[in-house]
Amino acid sequence: MRYTLLTACLMSMMSFSTECSAQFIVAHRGASHDAPENTLAAFELAWEQGADAIEGDFYLSSDGEIVCIHDKTTKRVSPNQPELTVAKATAAELRQLDVGSWKNPKYAGEKVPTLKEVLACIPDGKRIFVEVKCGPEIVPTLQKQLAASGLKDNQIVIIAFDRNVVTECRKTMPQYKCSWLTSYKQNGSQETWTPTADAVADTLQATNATGLGTHGNLQVIDEDFVKTVRDAGKEFHVWTVNDLDAAKRFVELGVDSITTDRPAHIRQALPAPAF
Repeated sequence: MRYTLLTACLMSMMSFSTECSAQFIVAHRGASHDAPENTLAAFELAWEQGADAIEGDFYLSSDGEIVCIHDKTTKRVSPNQPELTVAKATAAELRQLDVGSWKNPKYAGEKVPTLKEVLACIPDGKRIFVEVKCGPEIVPTLQKQLAASGLKDNQIVIIAFDRNVVTECRKTMPQYKCSWLTSYKQNGSQETWTPTADAVADTLQATNATGLGTHGNLQVIDEDFVKTVRDAGKEFHVWTVNDLDAAKRFVELGVDSITTDRPAHIRQALPAPAF
Protein backbone atom coordinates (compact mmCIF):
# COMPACT_ATOMS: atom_id res chain seq x y z
CA MET A 1 0.00 0.00 0.00
CA ARG A 2 2.87 2.33 0.81
CA TYR A 3 4.26 2.02 -2.71
CA THR A 4 0.80 2.37 -4.25
CA LEU A 5 0.09 5.58 -2.37
CA LEU A 6 3.46 7.00 -3.35
CA THR A 7 2.96 6.07 -6.99
CA ALA A 8 -0.52 7.61 -7.04
CA CYS A 9 0.82 10.75 -5.46
CA LEU A 10 3.64 11.12 -7.96
CA MET A 11 1.19 10.63 -10.85
CA SER A 12 -1.01 13.35 -9.44
CA MET A 13 1.93 15.71 -9.03
CA MET A 14 2.93 15.23 -12.65
CA SER A 15 -0.54 15.50 -14.18
CA PHE A 16 -2.26 17.89 -11.80
CA SER A 17 0.71 20.03 -10.70
CA THR A 18 -0.22 20.11 -7.06
CA GLU A 19 1.67 19.67 -3.83
CA CYS A 20 0.75 16.16 -2.75
CA SER A 21 -0.37 15.36 0.77
CA ALA A 22 -1.66 11.80 0.32
CA GLN A 23 -4.50 12.75 -1.97
CA PHE A 24 -5.88 15.90 -3.56
CA ILE A 25 -9.24 16.48 -1.84
CA VAL A 26 -12.03 18.64 -3.23
CA ALA A 27 -14.83 19.81 -0.93
CA HIS A 28 -18.15 19.08 -2.66
CA ARG A 29 -20.23 22.26 -2.53
CA GLY A 30 -17.90 23.17 0.31
CA ALA A 31 -17.85 21.17 3.53
CA SER A 32 -21.47 20.33 2.80
CA HIS A 33 -21.82 17.53 5.34
CA ASP A 34 -21.48 20.09 8.12
CA ALA A 35 -22.52 23.41 6.58
CA PRO A 36 -25.19 24.50 4.07
CA GLU A 37 -24.00 23.59 0.57
CA ASN A 38 -22.78 26.24 -1.86
CA THR A 39 -22.55 28.96 0.76
CA LEU A 40 -19.58 31.03 1.84
CA ALA A 41 -19.85 29.35 5.25
CA ALA A 42 -19.41 25.92 3.64
CA PHE A 43 -16.46 27.07 1.56
CA GLU A 44 -14.67 28.68 4.49
CA LEU A 45 -15.24 25.55 6.58
CA ALA A 46 -13.74 23.47 3.76
CA TRP A 47 -10.46 25.37 4.08
CA GLU A 48 -10.53 24.82 7.85
CA GLN A 49 -11.03 21.09 7.24
CA GLY A 50 -7.97 20.82 5.04
CA ALA A 51 -9.49 20.73 1.56
CA ASP A 52 -7.16 21.40 -1.35
CA ALA A 53 -10.00 22.79 -3.46
CA ILE A 54 -13.68 23.60 -3.29
CA GLU A 55 -16.35 22.67 -5.83
CA GLY A 56 -19.39 24.86 -6.42
CA ASP A 57 -22.38 24.86 -8.78
CA PHE A 58 -23.13 27.89 -10.91
CA TYR A 59 -26.04 29.26 -12.97
CA LEU A 60 -26.60 32.45 -14.89
CA SER A 61 -29.37 34.52 -13.33
CA SER A 62 -31.96 36.43 -15.37
CA ASP A 63 -29.97 39.67 -15.04
CA GLY A 64 -26.68 38.13 -16.18
CA GLU A 65 -25.03 37.46 -12.83
CA ILE A 66 -23.41 34.12 -12.04
CA VAL A 67 -24.78 32.66 -8.81
CA CYS A 68 -23.82 29.63 -6.76
CA ILE A 69 -26.61 27.09 -6.29
CA HIS A 70 -27.09 23.47 -7.32
CA ASP A 71 -30.77 23.08 -8.19
CA LYS A 72 -32.81 24.76 -10.90
CA THR A 73 -35.06 26.17 -8.18
CA THR A 74 -34.51 27.38 -4.63
CA LYS A 75 -37.12 25.05 -3.08
CA ARG A 76 -34.76 22.55 -1.39
CA VAL A 77 -32.33 25.03 0.19
CA SER A 78 -34.88 27.67 1.18
CA PRO A 79 -37.94 25.78 2.49
CA ASN A 80 -40.97 27.79 3.63
CA GLN A 81 -39.84 30.72 1.50
CA PRO A 82 -40.91 31.86 -1.96
CA GLU A 83 -39.70 29.34 -4.54
CA LEU A 84 -37.67 30.90 -7.33
CA THR A 85 -36.46 29.45 -10.61
CA VAL A 86 -32.80 30.44 -10.71
CA ALA A 87 -32.62 31.26 -14.42
CA LYS A 88 -35.76 33.43 -14.18
CA ALA A 89 -34.79 35.32 -11.04
CA THR A 90 -32.40 38.21 -10.58
CA ALA A 91 -29.38 37.86 -8.37
CA ALA A 92 -30.91 40.36 -5.93
CA GLU A 93 -34.10 38.31 -5.68
CA LEU A 94 -32.14 35.13 -5.04
CA ARG A 95 -30.05 36.81 -2.38
CA GLN A 96 -33.11 37.79 -0.40
CA LEU A 97 -33.56 34.15 0.56
CA ASP A 98 -32.07 32.42 3.59
CA VAL A 99 -30.25 29.32 2.30
CA GLY A 100 -28.61 28.37 5.60
CA SER A 101 -31.34 27.68 8.13
CA TRP A 102 -32.48 24.45 6.46
CA LYS A 103 -29.14 22.89 7.47
CA ASN A 104 -28.78 24.33 10.95
CA PRO A 105 -30.23 27.40 12.73
CA LYS A 106 -26.71 28.67 13.35
CA TYR A 107 -26.39 29.28 9.61
CA ALA A 108 -29.47 31.48 9.42
CA GLY A 109 -28.94 34.37 7.06
CA GLU A 110 -26.56 32.66 4.64
CA LYS A 111 -27.21 33.97 1.15
CA VAL A 112 -26.81 32.59 -2.35
CA PRO A 113 -23.29 33.79 -3.17
CA THR A 114 -22.15 35.14 -6.49
CA LEU A 115 -19.26 33.62 -8.39
CA LYS A 116 -17.26 36.76 -7.65
CA GLU A 117 -17.71 36.24 -3.90
CA VAL A 118 -16.72 32.59 -4.11
CA LEU A 119 -13.63 33.34 -6.19
CA ALA A 120 -12.60 35.94 -3.62
CA CYS A 121 -12.46 33.29 -0.88
CA ILE A 122 -9.87 31.08 -2.62
CA PRO A 123 -6.57 31.24 -0.68
CA ASP A 124 -3.16 31.16 -2.34
CA GLY A 125 -2.25 27.62 -3.26
CA LYS A 126 -5.86 26.40 -3.25
CA ARG A 127 -8.22 25.75 -6.16
CA ILE A 128 -11.81 25.97 -7.24
CA PHE A 129 -13.76 23.52 -9.39
CA VAL A 130 -16.43 25.60 -11.13
CA GLU A 131 -19.32 23.35 -12.14
CA VAL A 132 -21.47 24.92 -14.83
CA LYS A 133 -25.08 23.84 -14.33
CA CYS A 134 -26.58 25.67 -17.29
CA GLY A 135 -25.61 25.90 -20.96
CA PRO A 136 -22.96 27.67 -23.03
CA GLU A 137 -24.79 30.99 -22.61
CA ILE A 138 -22.84 31.41 -19.36
CA VAL A 139 -19.42 31.22 -21.03
CA PRO A 140 -18.85 34.89 -22.02
CA THR A 141 -19.66 36.12 -18.49
CA LEU A 142 -17.72 33.26 -16.94
CA GLN A 143 -14.68 34.12 -19.03
CA LYS A 144 -14.74 37.75 -17.89
CA GLN A 145 -15.23 36.98 -14.21
CA LEU A 146 -12.57 34.30 -14.05
CA ALA A 147 -10.06 36.59 -15.77
CA ALA A 148 -10.87 39.42 -13.37
CA SER A 149 -10.62 37.25 -10.26
CA GLY A 150 -6.88 37.61 -9.77
CA LEU A 151 -6.50 33.85 -9.39
CA LYS A 152 -3.76 32.04 -11.24
CA ASP A 153 -4.80 29.94 -14.20
CA ASN A 154 -3.90 26.71 -12.42
CA GLN A 155 -6.20 27.58 -9.51
CA ILE A 156 -9.27 27.27 -11.72
CA VAL A 157 -10.83 24.08 -13.08
CA ILE A 158 -14.10 24.16 -15.01
CA ILE A 159 -16.34 21.07 -14.93
CA ALA A 160 -19.65 20.28 -16.65
CA PHE A 161 -21.93 17.46 -17.75
CA ASP A 162 -22.94 19.42 -20.85
CA ARG A 163 -20.56 18.52 -23.67
CA ASN A 164 -21.25 21.81 -25.43
CA VAL A 165 -20.17 23.73 -22.33
CA VAL A 166 -16.92 21.77 -22.15
CA THR A 167 -16.21 22.30 -25.83
CA GLU A 168 -16.92 26.04 -25.65
CA CYS A 169 -14.87 26.53 -22.49
CA ARG A 170 -11.88 24.74 -23.99
CA LYS A 171 -12.21 26.83 -27.15
CA THR A 172 -12.51 30.22 -25.43
CA MET A 173 -10.52 29.58 -22.22
CA PRO A 174 -7.78 27.07 -23.05
CA GLN A 175 -5.70 28.33 -20.14
CA TYR A 176 -8.00 26.55 -17.69
CA LYS A 177 -8.38 22.83 -17.22
CA CYS A 178 -11.86 21.57 -17.97
CA SER A 179 -13.29 18.16 -17.11
CA TRP A 180 -16.33 16.46 -18.60
CA LEU A 181 -18.58 14.92 -15.96
CA THR A 182 -20.48 11.67 -16.22
CA SER A 183 -22.43 9.16 -14.18
CA TYR A 184 -23.53 5.69 -15.34
CA LYS A 185 -26.69 3.75 -16.09
CA GLN A 186 -27.12 0.00 -16.03
CA ASN A 187 -28.95 -1.64 -18.90
CA GLY A 188 -32.08 -3.75 -18.55
CA SER A 189 -30.19 -7.00 -18.14
CA GLN A 190 -28.21 -5.45 -15.25
CA GLU A 191 -24.98 -6.73 -16.77
CA THR A 192 -23.40 -3.72 -18.47
CA TRP A 193 -23.05 -0.04 -17.72
CA THR A 194 -23.11 2.98 -20.01
CA PRO A 195 -21.23 4.94 -21.02
CA THR A 196 -18.39 2.48 -21.46
CA ALA A 197 -14.77 3.43 -20.91
CA ASP A 198 -14.21 3.66 -24.67
CA ALA A 199 -17.25 5.92 -25.08
CA VAL A 200 -16.01 8.12 -22.26
CA ALA A 201 -12.58 8.41 -23.88
CA ASP A 202 -14.22 9.32 -27.20
CA THR A 203 -16.21 12.12 -25.54
CA LEU A 204 -13.14 13.45 -23.79
CA GLN A 205 -11.32 13.64 -27.13
CA ALA A 206 -14.29 15.13 -28.98
CA THR A 207 -14.75 17.93 -26.43
CA ASN A 208 -11.01 18.46 -25.91
CA ALA A 209 -11.59 18.04 -22.17
CA THR A 210 -8.45 17.87 -20.08
CA GLY A 211 -9.94 15.29 -17.75
CA LEU A 212 -12.82 13.14 -16.63
CA GLY A 213 -14.92 13.83 -13.56
CA THR A 214 -16.63 10.52 -12.85
CA HIS A 215 -19.22 9.39 -10.38
CA GLY A 216 -17.44 7.16 -7.88
CA ASN A 217 -19.16 3.94 -8.89
CA LEU A 218 -16.81 1.06 -8.09
CA GLN A 219 -19.01 -1.31 -10.08
CA VAL A 220 -17.79 0.63 -13.11
CA ILE A 221 -14.42 2.11 -12.22
CA ASP A 222 -11.55 -0.37 -12.19
CA GLU A 223 -7.94 -0.53 -13.38
CA ASP A 224 -8.92 -1.05 -17.02
CA PHE A 225 -11.33 1.89 -16.96
CA VAL A 226 -8.69 4.18 -15.49
CA LYS A 227 -6.11 2.95 -17.99
CA THR A 228 -8.41 3.75 -20.91
CA VAL A 229 -8.80 7.34 -19.71
CA ARG A 230 -5.10 7.69 -18.95
CA ASP A 231 -4.14 6.27 -22.35
CA ALA A 232 -6.27 9.03 -23.89
CA GLY A 233 -4.00 11.52 -22.11
CA LYS A 234 -6.64 12.72 -19.67
CA GLU A 235 -6.82 13.33 -15.94
CA PHE A 236 -9.07 11.21 -13.73
CA HIS A 237 -11.19 12.79 -11.00
CA VAL A 238 -13.90 11.13 -8.93
CA TRP A 239 -17.00 12.35 -7.02
CA THR A 240 -18.75 12.24 -4.49
CA VAL A 241 -16.88 9.89 -2.15
CA ASN A 242 -17.74 9.87 1.57
CA ASP A 243 -17.03 6.20 2.30
CA LEU A 244 -13.54 5.53 3.68
CA ASP A 245 -13.04 2.17 1.99
CA ALA A 246 -14.11 3.62 -1.35
CA ALA A 247 -11.73 6.56 -0.89
CA LYS A 248 -8.83 4.20 -0.21
CA ARG A 249 -9.69 2.18 -3.30
CA PHE A 250 -9.68 5.27 -5.48
CA VAL A 251 -6.27 6.20 -4.08
CA GLU A 252 -5.05 2.73 -5.12
CA LEU A 253 -6.41 3.42 -8.61
CA GLY A 254 -4.34 6.61 -8.76
CA VAL A 255 -7.07 9.20 -9.22
CA ASP A 256 -6.04 12.85 -9.47
CA SER A 257 -8.63 14.06 -6.98
CA ILE A 258 -11.41 12.87 -4.71
CA THR A 259 -14.45 15.10 -4.25
CA THR A 260 -16.24 14.62 -0.93
CA ASP A 261 -18.82 16.24 1.33
CA ARG A 262 -16.50 15.46 4.26
CA PRO A 263 -12.97 16.71 3.53
CA ALA A 264 -11.70 16.37 7.11
CA HIS A 265 -13.08 12.84 7.44
CA ILE A 266 -11.52 11.66 4.18
CA ARG A 267 -8.24 13.51 4.80
CA GLN A 268 -7.75 11.81 8.17
CA ALA A 269 -8.38 8.38 6.64
CA LEU A 270 -5.73 8.73 3.95
CA PRO A 271 -2.27 8.75 5.53
CA ALA A 272 0.43 10.88 3.98
CA PRO A 273 2.91 8.88 1.91
CA ALA A 274 6.39 8.27 3.29
CA PHE A 275 9.09 9.73 1.02
